[in-house]
Amino acid sequence: MSDKPRKFKGGVHPNDSKALSATKPIQEAPLLESYKVIMHQNIGGPPELVVKKGDTVKKGDLLAKASGFVSVPLHAPTSGTIKAIDKCAGPTGIHVPAIEITADGEDEWGEAFAPIADWKNTDPATLKQRVWDAGIVGMGGAGFPCHVKLSPPEGKTIDTLILNGAECEPYLTADHRIMLEQAEEVVLGAAILARILGLKTAIIGIENNKPDAIAKLNEVAGKYNVRVQGLPVNYPQGAEKQLIYAITGREVSPGKLPMDVHCVVQNVASAAAVAGAVIKGRPSIERITTVTGKPVVQPGNWKFRIGTPISKALELVGGVSEQPAKLLLGGPMMGIAQNSLDVTVMKNTSGILLISADEVSFYTSEPCIRCGRCVECCPMSILPATISQAVENKRFDWAEELNVMNCIECGSCSYVCPSHRPLNQHFKRAKIEIQAQLRKKK
Repeated sequence: MSDKPRKFKGGVHPNDSKALSATKPIQEAPLLESYKVIMHQNIGGPPELVVKKGDTVKKGDLLAKASGFVSVPLHAPTSGTIKAIDKCAGPTGIHVPAIEITADGEDEWGEAFAPIADWKNTDPATLKQRVWDAGIVGMGGAGFPCHVKLSPPEGKTIDTLILNGAECEPYLTADHRIMLEQAEEVVLGAAILARILGLKTAIIGIENNKPDAIAKLNEVAGKYNVRVQGLPVNYPQGAEKQLIYAITGREVSPGKLPMDVHCVVQNVASAAAVAGAVIKGRPSIERITTVTGKPVVQPGNWKFRIGTPISKALELVGGVSEQPAKLLLGGPMMGIAQNSLDVTVMKNTSGILLISADEVSFYTSEPCIRCGRCVECCPMSILPATISQAVENKRFDWAEELNVMNCIECGSCSYVCPSHRPLNQHFKRAKIEIQAQLRKKK
């Protein structure tokens, strides 16, 4: 495998806007009076409740158990009493099941997991079970259960583990700070993940606009036989298939997964969580999150417990200096717009972004002018303009034939479109319609 990174097809170069928070060290949020923990925080099946109203819990205690293989357990962010099992505002705009915990102020740990200090001589299956029991998911945004990626089906061999430290989404700097401040945990987590997969090494891919993180990880990488690979700055460098190609030169074909080219990709924050679960016996109950944007008084990076409301997060950064025009969870390219400050932090909440009125463009979508810019920038080599027209005509069968399901929803096409067509929104709708038709056929 060549040490020289490759450039994937397409991509764009939006203003990264990371200077607002890139130099701000991680701060730990103080204990709140209560937390509303959204139950379903992973791709796959929701966990099953094991507590009820009135129960007392300790920090790290099990709130809900995994409901199947593609599911993860949920743990208490602090000690206290289960006040209610109800619903709260969710990140997609609908109310979702949640567990409200009234903190007792003690923040006392329960009987979590026994630390596994000698991980190098521990059976890989035991380490993988710990990752599952700790409820670790992909913290880069998708929330895919970590243990599932560590379980290749029979016949699929894995020879490469890649940690995603690209953090190519504009504004977000949480993973950057994790790599700077928790370099040992990131690299140790990579080594543990490699042992689970039966590998001797791992590769951490980082865009070259983070030279301090590259240098910091290199200080400890050799101790764990991990390689740090700088990558060209090109959005969406952090997308799995693009990252795999940049580092290995292997192309993941349409409809295929990283495992089909013998690779597994995990996020650097997830790797740090794995180290905490194995070495310290800590379940996944927090996420480092960037709170940023022009309206934010003191942008920064915070360690929030799951269940922390956005409203409380904004109080900690001093509030806002002007009325924001838009609130997003995530970044401007792939983030989800919010209509409530009651939505709470989840395991994969990488950013809380506020955008001012003078940064938001209001426009009317125009007909496609056949310029081809969307085709040139698409990292998945699909035809955004044609698929968009298929969706407008409700020809979802045609959109499927044009490989809309391969779209990674990076937003590059929408970013460059001179006609301001809602391309990314069209593709999201097409996927929902196609999946609904598939469910009807079952």
